[in-house]
Amino acid sequence: MFNILALQWIYMKWSGLGVGEYYHIYNRGVEKRSLFLDDRDRWRFMTLLIGFQGEEILNPMKRIVKLVQNQKFNDEVFGEILKNRHVRLIAFCLMPNHFHLIAQEVKEGGISKYMQRLANSYTKYFNTRYDRSGHLFGGRFHRRHIDTNNYLRHLSAYLHANPRELKKWRDNEVNYSWSSFRDYIDENRWGNFLNPEIILGQFDTGNEYREFVVKTPLKKLEGALAVEH
Repeated sequence: MFNILALQWIYMKWSGLGVGEYYHIYNRGVEKRSLFLDDRDRWRFMTLLIGFQGEEILNPMKRIVKLVQNQKFNDEVFGEILKNRHVRLIAFCLMPNHFHLIAQEVKEGGISKYMQRLANSYTKYFNTRYDRSGHLFGGRFHRRHIDTNNYLRHLSAYLHANPRELKKWRDNEVNYSWSSFRDYIDENRWGNFLNPEIILGQFDTGNEYREFVVKTPLKKLEGALAVEH
């Protein structure tokens, strides 16, 4: 299915605009160590994914985490973030020792600023909580430009199929809480802080997207991505 969203996206690709581009962003723990030891860590990371999309600094953090957990994105706390956002989050998946994001750059340099703030804040939180010091991530984040519709579609499926690598979630990735898959095929938990339309617009229904992810083997998705790049 080809809709206006897909056409607009292709126009941005060929126009050569920096702002408006889509990227695959990923990183892992230093020496492949775990980044998330429990749900408290994951909620903290999710709060930063939301809070650092714009300029606003969210405080006190404990209160903001609680609001994110309860999906209470009221204008008083979160409105300024959406008004002054640097990036638009399209998809995500948090795995034990790495993460994947798909994001659109809204302002020039937005991706770099977003990821620097995210890494610094989460490292500080993690080191304080677990009484450690030093680097948490295995170097600077990786960013790959998404330059075709086909690559975007297969990449989103690859992200959402990632939990198959975890024994507990094998063939049950649709119920994995720490990816955006369930937000694509059910109710979006994150409101305007997650924007799946550019991908879902390429499918007739959410169920069609679900079948595409669930029925495509991970190796086939990896192969499709390798061909595109």
